[in-house]
Amino acid sequence: MDELGNPQLAIPCVHVAGTNGKGSTSLLISAILASAGYRVGRFTSPHLHSYFERITINGQEISGCDFNHYLDVIDNCIARMRANGKEHPTEFEVLTAVAYQYFADQKVDIAVMETGLGGRYDSTNVIEPLLSVITSIDYDHTAVLGNTLEEIAYNKAGIIKRGVPAVIGPLPEPALRVVADYAADMQAPLYSSALSQVVVGERQTLTGQYVNIAAPTHSLDQVWFSLPGAYQRENLACALTAISVLEGQGWKVTDQHILNALYDAYIPGRLEMVSREPLVLVDAAHNPHAARSMSRSLHDLLPDRDRVLVCGMVNDKDAWNTLKYLGQNTCRCVITRPKGERGSNWYRVYEAWKELFPEIPVQATENIVEAVEQGIHYLQDNQYMLVTGSFYVLDQARRYFTAD
Repeated sequence: MDELGNPQLAIPCVHVAGTNGKGSTSLLISAILASAGYRVGRFTSPHLHSYFERITINGQEISGCDFNHYLDVIDNCIARMRANGKEHPTEFEVLTAVAYQYFADQKVDIAVMETGLGGRYDSTNVIEPLLSVITSIDYDHTAVLGNTLEEIAYNKAGIIKRGVPAVIGPLPEPALRVVADYAADMQAPLYSSALSQVVVGERQTLTGQYVNIAAPTHSLDQVWFSLPGAYQRENLACALTAISVLEGQGWKVTDQHILNALYDAYIPGRLEMVSREPLVLVDAAHNPHAARSMSRSLHDLLPDRDRVLVCGMVNDKDAWNTLKYLGQNTCRCVITRPKGERGSNWYRVYEAWKELFPEIPVQATENIVEAVEQGIHYLQDNQYMLVTGSFYVLDQARRYFTAD
């Protein structure tokens, strides 16, 4: 960033971290601000199909031409760094730098920046944001972030800056204490997402739900929210609380802006229906917290329907504790291999399933497309298929059903 002239310091930013929910929360904050007429950059990770998905302005992905141009700009910076004896930045550091430079050149009004991993030492954490948001804290990436909730919370709390307000989602007590203490040390006002109440309305479906909203600056009844699931109501509460803090800083948002944003909100790979006949859902539930939230939502939405599960997890994920939740309402499982080197130890997921659910038939099929086709073959009346566990699995599985 020094080599680039620190473009990130010229951009008003919202910084979003969290074990789960940060993608949806950052999407909702961005969508509401864009609906209000602002030019909003958004940086997120990982991607489903293309790196271009990670860098958007008002929902429009960066073009291939622009992406290549900024990679060349960064490459020149790296050459100068290497000539001065500095190490080569990581792929994620390069992508972060591309996003900051692109947003600065495009003169966005505000950028919503999602951390890649943790917070304190994350590549995105080179800003003085208008607002910091921590959506959730649970066990994930423990080899890097720590083995306790307190250690993970300390890492994520690192995005909180002195005097800058922070919004937090529902956190477990040990994590909440760490974050609250750190915010107090930084003299950063702390706001709970519980300030915004989002409750299910008259109907919830696989394509969305009606919700009633009571937020600090907005009260709306029977609003159509196009993201299904109870956990998306939690993410929306977090986003609305963040919006209320930004409104206190002078950003203008009306009820109609929120209505428009929630009606059109879309995030692929999050409890997404990719086929109606047969019914096929995809969701990137790649850790225990995400699997638990997704399974609860599916129990609410499809209470009387069993599923065939197609699942694959990368090497560093907690397969055992994630599968505990994925096994609920599952009648058969097909374990597959996420593409890439991180999927090399994929067979351990099959072995874990056999130990956890010896009564539920399971098979191991390395090829993702073949695993999807086998899952479809096993479907019987009133059953549905769920593909989950890793973005590397969702990439190919989702392509099988969609033209994206």
